[in-house]
Amino acid sequence: MINSLKYSNFIESRISDLKASGQYRTFQTINRIKGSYPEAYTGDDDQKKVVVWCSNDYLNMSQNPQVIESMHQAIEQYGAGSGGSRNIGGTHSYFEKLENAIADWHGKEAALVFPTGYSSNDATIQCLLRLFDDCVVFSDASNHASIINGIRSTVIERKIFRHNDVKDLERLLSEQPVDRPKIVIFESVYSMDGDIAPVKEIVALSKKYNALTYIDEVHAIGMYGPNGAGIAAGLGIADQIDIIQGTMAKAIGVIGGYITASALIIDAIRSFASGFIFTTSLPPAITAACYTSIQHLKSSNAERDELHKKTALLRKLLLKKNIPVMPISTTHILPVLIGSADKCKKSARYLLEKKGIYLQPINFPSVPVGTERFRVNVTPGHSEAQIYALADALEEVFRIMDVPFIQKSPQELNTVA
Repeated sequence: MINSLKYSNFIESRISDLKASGQYRTFQTINRIKGSYPEAYTGDDDQKKVVVWCSNDYLNMSQNPQVIESMHQAIEQYGAGSGGSRNIGGTHSYFEKLENAIADWHGKEAALVFPTGYSSNDATIQCLLRLFDDCVVFSDASNHASIINGIRSTVIERKIFRHNDVKDLERLLSEQPVDRPKIVIFESVYSMDGDIAPVKEIVALSKKYNALTYIDEVHAIGMYGPNGAGIAAGLGIADQIDIIQGTMAKAIGVIGGYITASALIIDAIRSFASGFIFTTSLPPAITAACYTSIQHLKSSNAERDELHKKTALLRKLLLKKNIPVMPISTTHILPVLIGSADKCKKSARYLLEKKGIYLQPINFPSVPVGTERFRVNVTPGHSEAQIYALADALEEVFRIMDVPFIQKSPQELNTVA
């Protein structure tokens, strides 16, 4: 007979350990208001209205009227669900449109859509690493959990290079025989620090040492490069990268993930990746919305121009108030350093309850201990008044919670406009 009490006690102790370490996560209800987002209600009674500052809906495309209308039309035409996996009745006509649009966006031969960005990384990486005999993978130390899980789910040899360190990557690559199968996996924009990888240098090294390249562009898609096609496209080297992975849950504003590559590589992933083969496909309404959003972002610069303009304004206001935006950030992601898990949680609660501002505390293990932070994201939907109010509220909470401001010399202070 199974001793269920023993199992319950074990699980309770693990949860208790999680709470004691400050890693226990709680959910905050955020009911986004259609047409008014980034405003939202925090409960079912629709009484407490807040402004959201930490969403991945970077361009507010979830609120785009054409995107919403395309979902309604697809539901009327097809109903709610997809009916199964892509192999068993789940391949509806919107998939061909969407995958062709993605491949065209990135200048690749083909694309493959997954239910989430996590699954597109996890399933593709597992599949790739198992396809090649005696393969070795090189992974940036700051890669996303989906990449890490995909790598750890295989038994191949793995090498972790220091974050964005091309010298360390070259040292590791040079130790391997030139004909040994190798894959270099990295991101273009890193979501916790807002920094950009040395993409050109990593691609050049990979070619020099005969390695395939796999780039995760999820935090760049829609916002950087020509037509929003990403960092690699902006550098003019997307054609030199073997596999580009992206998501439709961030700037595109819906949900889903994808990879795009040569027709041969896409066919291999489609044919061998169990995480693709054995999962239910995205419903028609979701796929239609993703297609509509991508087609819009290909031809409209308005959303990304507004995003970058408002991000620059907030960055300037925070600098004037000596609020520490981590200097590694050069993108739309503004990591505001708190430096304490307890103060981060208390500051978030104060902002929510007293100021109507929703910022999620980012603590270990998402970031290293001592670098706890708010990850602030402006969107085109934020007004200038809301941006000024956020800067004032952050200054207030820093003083109340005794969070360190930037210490500047008089000369530096005089240079801040």
